[in-house]
Amino acid sequence: MSESHEALRLEVVALLPRLRRFARAITRNREDADDLVQLAVERALRRLDQWQPGTRLDSWMFMIMKNAWIDEVRTRVRRDALFLPEEAGEHVGESLTERQHERLDVHKAMQQLNEDQRLAVGLVLVEGLPYKEAAAVLGIPIGTLTSRLARARETLQAVLADRPGASA
Repeated sequence: MSESHEALRLEVVALLPRLRRFARAITRNREDADDLVQLAVERALRRLDQWQPGTRLDSWMFMIMKNAWIDEVRTRVRRDALFLPEEAGEHVGESLTERQHERLDVHKAMQQLNEDQRLAVGLVLVEGLPYKEAAAVLGIPIGTLTSRLARARETLQAVLADRPGASA
């Protein structure tokens, strides 16, 4: 294996926390997210020769992950076998701090976004990709991306404003 491939492998490893965060944003399920990250990393490592030096590795990885998720959703629809959501009683009996409550509220609000909006939010607001890069990853014009982000923000603000204890 060449030194450049080994360096690239190390860069992919350094991206794992961001990849996992993006995967959780689009899958809405911890186990599915872990599987998606694994699948995307496997695909990337098998296709290292396809990466263009001088381009952003994170954008390339996010694109692989987005495409892998689209493939997975199509497969699930075909076989009509959707994974079950996380257990509703996962946190029963635990004392949740305000921060944990807020995180759960944001997670629930994100679930109300459609998939296109979740992808846009995950890339731009969570991962911090520039609009141009995020639009390229999603294969859409920048105007479409900004429109999806605006609608997603409106939805998130409305849902989070209606939660108990939200400041008016």
